Amino acid sequence: MKVAVPATGGSMNAQVSEAFGRCAYFIIVDTNTMKFEPVSNPGVGMMGGAGPAAARAIAERGAEVVLTGAVGPNAKQTLNSLGIKVYTGYNNMTVKEAVEKFLQENK
Repeated sequence: MKVAVPATGGSMNAQVSEAFGRCAYFIIVDTNTMKFEPVSNPGVGMMGGAGPAAARAIAERGAEVVLTGAVGPNAKQTLNSLGIKVYTGYNNMTVKEAVEKFLQENK
């Protein structure tokens, strides 16, 4: 499964970003291998529509799940329409910790 995590940097040790639509990066993690791909967020500097643009960008990379602190209503609607499941409450942790917590809670 591919999981997308909004992050402050381009590694598994980066902090989970508090902003989904305007985060610096998305870390796309393959939970089977734990290999990851950092993806620059196209919505980071947008005045409007950042959440939906970010949602489409991670969908293009095959993300099936998003782990985030919070997500705005427009981004959530776009994610839902793309069939991407959203899990919130992943605050104050690294990307690696978020993915490990998700895997532990969803065995």
